[in-house]
Amino acid sequence: MGLIQALPDDQARAEGTFTAEHEAFWALAKQQLGEIDGTKALVRILLLHRHQQHGDVIVGLRAALRLGTCSEDVVALEARKAAQADGRAPTVTAAPATPDRPEPADPQLPQVSHLTAHRLARPLPEDARPLPRLEQWDELFQLRRKDPS
Repeated sequence: MGLIQALPDDQARAEGTFTAEHEAFWALAKQQLGEIDGTKALVRILLLHRHQQHGDVIVGLRAALRLGTCSEDVVALEARKAAQADGRAPTVTAAPATPDRPEPADPQLPQVSHLTAHRLARPLPEDARPLPRLEQWDELFQLRRKDPS
């Protein structure tokens, strides 16, 4: 199965996560950029959903379609503006991981560490080192070039 058939399956359409706006953007992108690059543009839009709320991305898609552009920058910017206009943070942030009770691991399989969850669960200790001294750099900035004549 190719990428084009695998992207928006019937389940995503039925759940409403792949909307008519996504379809229209994809059609515009394929028209302007060609099949492969248009599909890549759609994938970049789908990746926006990792960092922005679904409704905000839809607002961004509508704005891009009104402008007749398939720029993911336009979609992302308009999505951020929609969130800020609604008084929300423009990006979705990761919640601290709650360690679940792991299922018994198969001893024959290699164990995988999820670093993001590990870092969120155990923050780094405070850095007690002194700040670097920059006096030498300040001296360099004050030096004048010698006149070549």
